[in-house]
Amino acid sequence: MKTSITKRIGLSISIALFGLAVACQTQTGNDPEPVPPPTGGTTYKPEPYSFRKPSNFPDIAYNLANNPLTFDGVALGKALFYDPQLSRDSTISCGFCHQQFAGFGHSDHALSHGIDSKFGTRNVPGLFNLAWSREFFWDGGVTNLDELPISPIQNPVEMDLQFSSALARVQQSPKYPPMFRKAFGSDTVTTARFLKAISQFLLTLVSADSRYDKYVRKEAGGDLTPDELAGLTLFQQKCASCHATDLFTDHTYRNNGLPASNINDQGRFIITQNEADRLKFKVPSLRNVERTPPYMHDGRFTTLEQVLNHYATGVKDSPTLDPALKANGQLGIPLTATEQKQLAAFLRTLTDDQFINNRAFAPN
Repeated sequence: MKTSITKRIGLSISIALFGLAVACQTQTGNDPEPVPPPTGGTTYKPEPYSFRKPSNFPDIAYNLANNPLTFDGVALGKALFYDPQLSRDSTISCGFCHQQFAGFGHSDHALSHGIDSKFGTRNVPGLFNLAWSREFFWDGGVTNLDELPISPIQNPVEMDLQFSSALARVQQSPKYPPMFRKAFGSDTVTTARFLKAISQFLLTLVSADSRYDKYVRKEAGGDLTPDELAGLTLFQQKCASCHATDLFTDHTYRNNGLPASNINDQGRFIITQNEADRLKFKVPSLRNVERTPPYMHDGRFTTLEQVLNHYATGVKDSPTLDPALKANGQLGIPLTATEQKQLAAFLRTLTDDQFINNRAFAPN
């Protein structure tokens, strides 16, 4: 099993890299795409969609000047996100694995669950606040949001469809050319427009209205209990070096002391081939963490309590273990039972019910 799964990891990476090569041969957001003249005698006047930057967030990483958001572009991107035609047998959409009620993660399975009920090798990450990221997936194998969809579409255990075939299906569908005309001023369906449209939808998935956010912004509804406040203090002391800023991630790759499972996933090393990156995975955001179980890159933990117990008593040493987890010769993060309870209480204040229930993000 270890060998076959390792091969699947390598195949997935190869497919992703091929997809990136295809994407790089087209305009995908690195350069502004020229706006074509309007077709059909109509005036192309897209209505801008205002991107929301919360006041407690840092500046975004995505260059909106290369892909200005419009209402029609976002609507097109959402239609593509929820379209199962983008999979080999037309059963799996992006939204199949990225479910809104689970913070756009997939809480039903520890590992990604795709076509023909096949399973991948990693837990499905939640999709939100992507405008603040420069690298994607647990190993950072994709470095441009506009190229992100290529990998799952082509992955043989996810959607299993060549990207060129997915594009052809959209081109041949009577539904889409009018939507592309509204979004981009032309009904010609190109790789760049396809990918930019999905990015436009993904960029709207901003989660910043939890009780914690209201607390730090001094807004109504931001009251925290004594246990939650104690948990916040503990978090700032013991966890914020990795889960930094109000994004709750520093976007780095770290080995957090999990022993390799029978999948033998080597994490960031698969991308860089640098020995220093073995067993390192991208630090995930903790926003909506209450809604995004199971946890860790392989979904091995089902509760927050199990996660906290790992850091308190389960960290295993290895050559690449993060230094923060072996300070003063002690493995892990010292946490009493009371402190673990308080930390769990604080983490639940990061649940953003407005985001989870926003109808604008749901399929039409």
